[in-house]
Amino acid sequence: MGRLETGIQKGRLSPAEYDANFSDLHPRLNNHEALVASDRCYFCYDAPCMTACPTSIDIPLFIRQISTGNPIGSAKTIFDQNILGGMCARVCPTEQLCEEACVRNTAEERPVEIGRLQRYATDAAMAENKQFYERPAASGKSIAVIGAGPAGLACAHRLAMKGHSVVIFDAREKAGGLNEYGIATYKTVDDFAQKEVDYVLSIGGIEVRNNQALGRDFTISDLSSQYDAVFLGLGLAGVNALRAEGEDLDGVTDAVSYIADLRQAGDKADIAIGRRVVVLGGGMTAIDAAVQAKLLGAEEVTICYRRGKEHMNASEFEQDLAASKGVMIRHWLAPKRILEKDGKVAGIEVEYTEIRDGRLAGTGDVGVIAADQIFKAIGQTFEASGLGALRMEAGRIAIDAEGRTSLDGVWAGGDCVLGGDDLTVSAVAQGRDAADSINLALAAALAPAVAVA
Repeated sequence: MGRLETGIQKGRLSPAEYDANFSDLHPRLNNHEALVASDRCYFCYDAPCMTACPTSIDIPLFIRQISTGNPIGSAKTIFDQNILGGMCARVCPTEQLCEEACVRNTAEERPVEIGRLQRYATDAAMAENKQFYERPAASGKSIAVIGAGPAGLACAHRLAMKGHSVVIFDAREKAGGLNEYGIATYKTVDDFAQKEVDYVLSIGGIEVRNNQALGRDFTISDLSSQYDAVFLGLGLAGVNALRAEGEDLDGVTDAVSYIADLRQAGDKADIAIGRRVVVLGGGMTAIDAAVQAKLLGAEEVTICYRRGKEHMNASEFEQDLAASKGVMIRHWLAPKRILEKDGKVAGIEVEYTEIRDGRLAGTGDVGVIAADQIFKAIGQTFEASGLGALRMEAGRIAIDAEGRTSLDGVWAGGDCVLGGDDLTVSAVAQGRDAADSINLALAAALAPAVAVA
């Protein structure tokens, strides 16, 4: 179908155009490029980049290993701290973390390409199926992990490294969580998310049970009675409501579901897209939805955000990426109501906003943006049943510094916990650290049984 056709349509582009549009955003560096990029690192003794990394990867060391022709050793340095380092190299907002802290990140220079160097090393190890960790003799302890996303996988792998047996329960058909269902397609091509899951599980001692949902198929109490410890890596399954007239019209979709559908599509032409698309929100999900709408053949894509550019959660890089793909980002606009024609989306009425007395307020001035499809990217919420008496704060699970919850023997980490920043790398760090805490707790429980000479 032609790209000028109105309404939400499939197959707006040719197969060649889909392939080109959804090619790898940052292709892997070749050997020469990696050596040149690594040579720019100063190998700082008190590396600020390492401090800025939530998983505390020894960045100067892994870059030095690349510079000396040892990418496999570099990958081990990365995996020692972040077993999902391959995906994090693809999706981390490095421009806000390690690369922002790089001492070469000045007005005159650009930072070392830490993210791309990390991908170079981890891809090299995974291409060779290089396994760095062997599961020791079984400890006799078993742990239930709920959620096969970044936090759950990182926790399970670290526990397997200690000899424990792990069973992961996940509500979806595939393991991977956010990495499989929530990342823009052009950021992780060639089914990388599942390849990484296979790589993580290859240590052994980890069983994944799919289509198993907390509150439907089991409760925390059930698992606590069967396992020596429980880890909750539930992620965020709910989507905030727009609470505007017309939200239920045909053509209004939440961006999270749209991104998931696109990731699981065997053929991009099967994903229908409007001619004029409006995305509501200012975070990374809004950017991903808007860019992919453009890549699918939408003629006009507009992001509407109720505050200013400086308030957007999406990084400067992501905003620039959207602009480079032809996405228009409009600020200080709040949705009022969605307009319809014949039961379908025809446009959206928006109100201009401003900060008044320190609070966001409408100005009374309204306008209309023509649209035949609207994506809601206004935040996700934590929704789970079967939590029992688990203490919650601000709609998330409350934990201590080690990831312990209010229930004895239950830990949590990732997006579902209070204070999370909704980043893959942070979820990995919390899952890993919770596993270390669980291991210490299990060891302490055995201590009284050890005879003292």
